Amino acid sequence: MQLMDLIQSKYRIISVVGMAKNAGKTMTLNALIDEAVERNVRLGITSTGRDGEKQDLVTSTEKPLIYVAEGTLIATTEETFKWSEVRMEILEVTDFSTSMGRIVIAQAKNAGYVQIAGPNTNGEMKEVAQKLLFYGAQLVIVDGAIDRVASASPAVTEATILATGAVLSRDMNRVIERSIHQTRLFSLPVVEDERLRQRIASMMEEKGCYMVDEAGNTKRLEIKTALNSGAVIGSAIEENTRYVVIGGSLVSKTLKDIIAATQRYKQVIFVVKDATKIFIDVRDFLYFEKIGIQIQVVDKIQAVAVTVNPYAPQGYYFNPEEFRYKMEQFLNPIPVFDVVLGGDA
Repeated sequence: MQLMDLIQSKYRIISVVGMAKNAGKTMTLNALIDEAVERNVRLGITSTGRDGEKQDLVTSTEKPLIYVAEGTLIATTEETFKWSEVRMEILEVTDFSTSMGRIVIAQAKNAGYVQIAGPNTNGEMKEVAQKLLFYGAQLVIVDGAIDRVASASPAVTEATILATGAVLSRDMNRVIERSIHQTRLFSLPVVEDERLRQRIASMMEEKGCYMVDEAGNTKRLEIKTALNSGAVIGSAIEENTRYVVIGGSLVSKTLKDIIAATQRYKQVIFVVKDATKIFIDVRDFLYFEKIGIQIQVVDKIQAVAVTVNPYAPQGYYFNPEEFRYKMEQFLNPIPVFDVVLGGDA
């Protein structure tokens, strides 16, 4: 089985998200490009950051280049457009501005190496992806930059591939633990009541924080964000409170402050938009689960596969077969692919 078997004819817009720099995200993207060429699938490609440069601008390490086929559609900035080795036909210059110029929609007139850098916001990213589909892409791939897992949000893409690898830690078990944690976040349960879920989605458009009681009555708290407001939120949880709706990000400190403020945290369900809004490390998350914290989402992220890179740029590496085997055992039923050594899942 190849990565494209999990995607082709099922999704139109997907993301590839790396858990860290050098986790194998670009290699995963290149694997998808190769498989798409074999299947004659026309791709559209863009990025939430910058990718395709020969050397990482932050770590100064060598990076795999992005090689596209003739006819590939690309959404990138005016600045990176100049650095691509491929001849490009400009289809549209959008109004979306970045620090590297406006976003340009172009078509590769020959095969070769490109650099890509996309828009800054989720809304713009969604529109750019739709433009790539409009110009003829059969599948759009959004390259998710480091620490910007928002590209995995269902508000932007329909499914995601998670890239992980030895770069996360010299301890293989630690890498596996963190990878399991991320896929578990992606798989958090959704609010079951459809009508309530739609109401909560509407609340979240206003940001802030809301209390929903057993009868469905709502109360908005006089705070702009849940950040640094855990004590206020905890104090507002009443005997009949059923849901605590977090319109923005949910972090460990907020939950710890809520726990310190009230014992009623065990009777409520905390709701966020999707897993990209949760910034809780694995240790804290396991602790919160143990004491009875419940978290649900409005939109579940569809993780279709995990790719592994057993090599780290620092020079150490894991036994590739052992690394992949252990990942498969713990992440089952999510397929695992080794993007360095290749091979099907």
